[in-house]
Amino acid sequence: MSYDLVVIGSGPGGYEGAIRASQNGLKVAIVEREALGGICLNWGCIPAKALLKSAEVYDKLHHLEDYGLSASNPGYDFEKVIQRSRGVTKTMSGGVAYLMKKNKIDVIEGSAVLEPGKDAPKVVVTLKAGGTQTVEAKNVMLAVGARAREIPAIGAVSDGERIWTYRNALAPKTQPKSLIIIGSGAIGIEFASFYKALGTEVTVVEAMDRILPVEDHEVSAEALKAFKKRGINFRVGAKVTKIEKPATGVAVHVEVAGKLEILTAEGCIVAVGIVANTDGIGLEKLGVVMDRGHVKNDSHGKTNVKGLYAIGDCAGPPWLAHKASHEAVHAADYMAGRKLSNLTPPIPGCTYATPEVASVGITEQAAKEQKLDVKIGRFPFRANGRAVASSETLGFVKVIFDKKTGALLGAHMIGANVTEMVQGFCLAITMEATEEDLQGTVFPHPTMSEAILEASLDADGRVINT
Repeated sequence: MSYDLVVIGSGPGGYEGAIRASQNGLKVAIVEREALGGICLNWGCIPAKALLKSAEVYDKLHHLEDYGLSASNPGYDFEKVIQRSRGVTKTMSGGVAYLMKKNKIDVIEGSAVLEPGKDAPKVVVTLKAGGTQTVEAKNVMLAVGARAREIPAIGAVSDGERIWTYRNALAPKTQPKSLIIIGSGAIGIEFASFYKALGTEVTVVEAMDRILPVEDHEVSAEALKAFKKRGINFRVGAKVTKIEKPATGVAVHVEVAGKLEILTAEGCIVAVGIVANTDGIGLEKLGVVMDRGHVKNDSHGKTNVKGLYAIGDCAGPPWLAHKASHEAVHAADYMAGRKLSNLTPPIPGCTYATPEVASVGITEQAAKEQKLDVKIGRFPFRANGRAVASSETLGFVKVIFDKKTGALLGAHMIGANVTEMVQGFCLAITMEATEEDLQGTVFPHPTMSEAILEASLDADGRVINT
């Protein structure tokens, strides 16, 4: 069979790229070896947020008195919490199937391997139903994503029982009474927040000197205080040297400030990064240029091989679904000769814990390292009317402006709903807004978004409500 584009992988990047290509008049097929929607919809972003929502609601039930309310004996059914999450996943995956049909995109179920071809590599699919199918196309888009990194040398390898990756942690058979989570990035912190809310004793181990190490230092410090207050334990600056499985549970050996410590729990989640799914699909035979296990591409997603594109997690950081979607849509427009979207959009980062963390642009530390002349504004949610009315006063908004031009360089937030608020800053950076633009914008009252205005005013020493 012959197509204008074959997309390998149906995660957010793959299926959105396929849809855009179809909208551009291209004949498109998509190859998926597991379930439509990829890891994000089935074993990542979406089911994790469903679990976190259940945890958030349950947590609120224990603070009803803050709102003048009461309810007796709040409880939960762990199995039903997991079932709800899996149900959400099924709904979303079904939605992708509908979109494929609506946009006349052929879905080929099976595992793909690339072989040398004429205009682009040939795609040989080992079909789920049995047999093989060879597909030729003018263009091929790799959207194969990534999987959890494991470290065999120290025993950090999932067995599905006592040592988990994110995939195991999303649908366990039973709730563990205690967990050790290795890694305090977004994935590790989100699982820590979920399991702790339901009563699991949680300890997070982080090799760096602070949690959420990609975030601004002030946000990391505030997050550590908030999570500790919720009862999550931390070992920061701790190197894991070995994970053992005694008769029951796990024993995690860590080195902190030169001292050895053995942490024990029923189970362990390994959340130490990802590995691109680039092995075993024929890239070496094609001579694809790689960079530390990821496919090297240009600003349009093109690789060094004619007709081959790569987007999303398999093509390098940041490893975020929305980044993959943008790259895929851009590449689909490029190969169709259409008007292109922004080549270098601001990419927000979000952690959906309680409290939430969101950021976009450079941190204060990065500004110092780049020797930029900046001014910084901050505004705490404890001085925001909507936050006070909602009993959501933890956290703050921090903004970084170029002192000479007033350009917004970065924004960093921790608190309730900040993962929704950050998009305002993304739009501001995209449209090259300055501090004057933000200060001259009317924000609805009362909303937590008013903290954006106040932080911008604070950068000029003109904050009103503190």
